[in-house]
Amino acid sequence: MVKHVILWTLKDSFSSEEKKAIKQGIKQGLEGLKGVVPGLTEIRVFTDPLPTSNCDVMLDSTLESFDALKGYAVHPAHVAVADGKVRPYTASRVCMDFEV
Repeated sequence: MVKHVILWTLKDSFSSEEKKAIKQGIKQGLEGLKGVVPGLTEIRVFTDPLPTSNCDVMLDSTLESFDALKGYAVHPAHVAVADGKVRPYTASRVCMDFEV
């Protein structure tokens, strides 16, 4: 099993209300990939960080293998969510992939 964890910070140019809608779009888009992308066994998006946090959104996903992770990265459904709901709105991205 492989964990794929990402932390994003949204662009400062968005208002609080815009950020709330963006976060919901990211959550719905990414969590909607379960059952669509082969090898993706779990996917959860967290959008309500505590004030001690320095990011806005966290993706916590589990895939069957490293090969499944590579397939997820290029899967058309994932690319569509990343290009349409994530990348246009994020200022920074930090990723850690590891075996469990």
